[in-house]
Amino acid sequence: MSDQKWIETYKCSLQSYSLEQLRHISEQGVWSLGQMYNHLILASLDYLDQVEMCAAAGEEQKLGKTEAGEHLYQLGGFPPIKIKLPDGPANSPSNTESIEDLMRGLDQVWQKIKEWEGKLNTINPNYKVKHAGFGWLNAQEWFALVDMHLRHHLRQKCELEEGYKQ
Repeated sequence: MSDQKWIETYKCSLQSYSLEQLRHISEQGVWSLGQMYNHLILASLDYLDQVEMCAAAGEEQKLGKTEAGEHLYQLGGFPPIKIKLPDGPANSPSNTESIEDLMRGLDQVWQKIKEWEGKLNTINPNYKVKHAGFGWLNAQEWFALVDMHLRHHLRQKCELEEGYKQ
């Protein structure tokens, strides 16, 4: 499964950073590596919570994805652009987490992925939870969003690593 590969990639890189590198902010408005990791963990856990909400839904939802949601899932991932997010906890990440805290967070994401991947096919695909930008997503779509999001931030990770090497 590709989620494991991405989690392992992030964990391996995380072990190579000093605390100074992890918290380095190259310029105003740009996240540190630690903030990016914190965002990845919080967003992934949120997406997996939405999977759980879909599983617990007792009513089918006839509405579907927005145009942006349809486009995202047709592409199979986020376009290679920078996306400005609205303010919110997952979008204003902490820059105080330790390497160990972030490692535990990645482990928690991986445990939840393993918990849900075997159950996805048992969840009614018409049980959905609304995403603010992508519309009504079912459990399988929320689960796929974890992978798409992890892959999307690999580009940012490389840019941030370059920023502290300069």
